[in-house]
Amino acid sequence: MASPEPYPSPPSTPVPSRLDPILRNALRYTISAKEYKTLHAYLITRSPPALRKRTPPPARVNSIIRANNDYNAAAIRASVRVFIASQTVLQLWELITTRFVGRGRPHKTKPRTSVFRSPNLRLSLSLSLILLLHRLIFRFLTRLRSNLSTKDAAPFRRRNPRIARALTSKLAPAAGSSLAGFALGAYPADQLRLTIAIYFATRAAEYVYNALDNKGWFRRKPWWWGSWMMTPFATGQLLHAFVFDRDCFPKAYGDFILSHTPNYLQRRPGSYPPSLPWPEPHMIVDGLAEISRLHWPSFTSSILFPNNASPLPSTLASISPITSPAHPSIPHLSCALLHPSNSSCSKTFLTYILTAFPPLAKFFTLVFTLFSLHRYQAYLSSPSKELNALAKRVLRMTLFIMMAIGTSWGSICLFANTLPRHFLPTQRWFLGGFLGGLWAFLGRKGGRSNFLYSVRMSIDSTWKVGKKRGWWKGVKHGDLGVFVMGLMVVNIIYERDASAVQGSLVRKGLGFLRGEGWTDRYLEQLQKDEHSGEGNAQREHKAL
Repeated sequence: MASPEPYPSPPSTPVPSRLDPILRNALRYTISAKEYKTLHAYLITRSPPALRKRTPPPARVNSIIRANNDYNAAAIRASVRVFIASQTVLQLWELITTRFVGRGRPHKTKPRTSVFRSPNLRLSLSLSLILLLHRLIFRFLTRLRSNLSTKDAAPFRRRNPRIARALTSKLAPAAGSSLAGFALGAYPADQLRLTIAIYFATRAAEYVYNALDNKGWFRRKPWWWGSWMMTPFATGQLLHAFVFDRDCFPKAYGDFILSHTPNYLQRRPGSYPPSLPWPEPHMIVDGLAEISRLHWPSFTSSILFPNNASPLPSTLASISPITSPAHPSIPHLSCALLHPSNSSCSKTFLTYILTAFPPLAKFFTLVFTLFSLHRYQAYLSSPSKELNALAKRVLRMTLFIMMAIGTSWGSICLFANTLPRHFLPTQRWFLGGFLGGLWAFLGRKGGRSNFLYSVRMSIDSTWKVGKKRGWWKGVKHGDLGVFVMGLMVVNIIYERDASAVQGSLVRKGLGFLRGEGWTDRYLEQLQKDEHSGEGNAQREHKAL
């Protein structure tokens, strides 16, 4: 027996012929007809009778929304929701980082600003404006292109052939709508805006490469060719910046390197008196930079020459607690700083490998496991296959990162023992990072995102180093131009060859940005082609 409704149905009453204008506009710009139908079925039908009397039925709301131009209303609805969702996420992230993650750490007092100058509010505003303007401009240029292609617009095409060719091009809506990216200027010019610009620039370059590859431009590329080849150049620049321009180096990446360098950066011993100073890891790196500026001097042991009042240059006095008790047979000052208790550079390198592998393996196991949670159904259907693939990914990434860091540090000893003192005294840091980046070959399968991440960090670091040293000057709001150009190239590639835009989530995001819905146009086309192919095969079979 069916359970009685919580509220009995009221007697049928006529719905007013006209809705209140405020209610009508509120419905149009806050909820779609499909969403209202779902809300009406699950919530409003179970509400009190007094509320149901005043609520219009779904058919009436559908007619109201369809009577007006629903595209503009849908664009406004989407932009408002993006604003609310991004603002909520940013506020939650700020709460988590300040209350939970940063607990026990000294907090920096932020200056109090007005609500309209809040970075979170301006970021949410810029994202919602980009979505709104992109949809409206794309819609306008699409309709303008169709109107200019009619016979009635023939006189305009004859009078303005160049403008007509530009506006009637298939790529005109994709290129013109990208101008909405200038709305990112609502957010203050800081690191996040620069990061977004670099991200879209590298994504655009990646999709251009994919499109050319699909056309057969790289048909004869060798088997070892791939995106991993960019990593040695990126790691070489990053290591050089880490030593000489640490203020232009990403701090999180630097902390990761320092925390996974157990043998080359000497920590304070437990038996060392707390009243005596001991160099911090960044001071050790600064000491290595000064050693390279001094053209890699030899090591003078305080144990063999106790009467030597100044075994170290005055600029390296801070590293004296490490080098003073160093092994007397160490020939180079850099080796005495990196491994003072071990006279063998190769043995130190092997010890590093044995020491660094377990924590790195645990770290990447946790990371890849978290990123694989959305594929839990595949793990349930074929657990051995998926676990084997997960283990391979963890092992490849662990070996790549471990060997890259170890080779970068070990190259200091290698160059000190093989190269002359005055040969490339500071540039050899780039060579060491280059050698470390060659280990990216191990993770070349499925590691493009990791390689591009290092490239983006290198581009950001190179730009900052160039500004610091006066190699170039920044252009005001130049990051906005880079962002708009990157977005334009991505839109054009998506329009011409959607398969070049890798990642179903990215393609769905571009479709949502255009107002096409959260759909993957490329996968839908593949499914249509498969169905049409099956239908043609069945017709041919029947004909035979």
